[in-house]
Amino acid sequence: MSLFHLLIAEIRHRKLGFALGLLAVAAAVALFVALLTTGRASERETKRVMRNMGFNLLIVPQGTDMEEYWATDFVSADMPEEYVRRLATTRDLDADHYVATLQKKVRWRGRHALLTGLLPELGAIGKRKKSPMGFKIPRGKCYVGYELARSLGIKPGDELDVLGQKLTVERCLLESGSKDDIRIYAHLRDVQQMLGLPGRINTIQALGCLCYGATLPELREELARALPDTKVVELRSIATARAKMRHTVEQHVAFILPTVLVVCAAWVGVLALLNVRERRQEIGILRALGCGSGRIAALFLGRAAIIGLVGAALGFALGTVLALRVGPSIFKLTGQTIRPAYGLLLWSLIIAPLVTALAGLLPTMVAVTQDPVVTLREE
Repeated sequence: MSLFHLLIAEIRHRKLGFALGLLAVAAAVALFVALLTTGRASERETKRVMRNMGFNLLIVPQGTDMEEYWATDFVSADMPEEYVRRLATTRDLDADHYVATLQKKVRWRGRHALLTGLLPELGAIGKRKKSPMGFKIPRGKCYVGYELARSLGIKPGDELDVLGQKLTVERCLLESGSKDDIRIYAHLRDVQQMLGLPGRINTIQALGCLCYGATLPELREELARALPDTKVVELRSIATARAKMRHTVEQHVAFILPTVLVVCAAWVGVLALLNVRERRQEIGILRALGCGSGRIAALFLGRAAIIGLVGAALGFALGTVLALRVGPSIFKLTGQTIRPAYGLLLWSLIIAPLVTALAGLLPTMVAVTQDPVVTLREE
């Protein structure tokens, strides 16, 4: 009987052991495929959630008194608007999402308000275009903070007179529990005109590198080369939380995948060892009839490889279906971008049989080294 027919007969005769091994491999491959297929969506989702925590870099004029700034949330000095474009067109900066602002505390309708002009966000040159983080406010429009809108009964569509400038309320913002609740956001050009400061800004907000371990001195050195007469402040709590969150997600995935691989290999190895122990007499008879060690080894390793091959195919199909069905419900922002990773099929068909063959190597060595005389004497 040929080796192929022996393998088929072996699988038919010991269906349960084959099915259990197949289940182990299929489950492991399915988890691998599901995690890697949704991996990009997970990474984008994590970045999007972390990004929505807000800007973590603040660039202000060199002479800014930071004690005064933290006390008043206002920078009295100003700098050229051109600075934000210079940053956006400077290559090799570990920062992105540049927003120029001009802000002043004003008295309006008997209330304290923070008048804030925003220039539409500029992305860094040479980097992939990303969705904007901040507001994009059209000329002649404004966004009104929650507390101002509530206390003054302001609604979308109302026309406001702000320091002599007519602005239409585009949005009334939700409560934030911060100074943003008393802000009036408008286009930078409108605020520059109100304050009589054409072409001037007093802060630039940016998003610094999200890499774990990135240091503020390195960021400051890079930005100082582009704008030597400015000061860079990192909002440490936001930056640290963002970096740690991203690092934790990456470490979690890096732990899960090898663990699944080891458990799968151990499962297949134990099943192969049990198979050898149950068939000691059968192996002894084959050896007594002149069946060589190579043929017996090929039988056991071939069975393990078939388990790996079939399990890989089933696992890829199951993992892909799982990723496509469950992924969008987990990753609300980026789940729709999940697509089957057909490149993983080839890797699964190569790696899974190798892992199962290696897991069955020790039991196979036990099988081929058994002395048929001793085995049959026990019988």
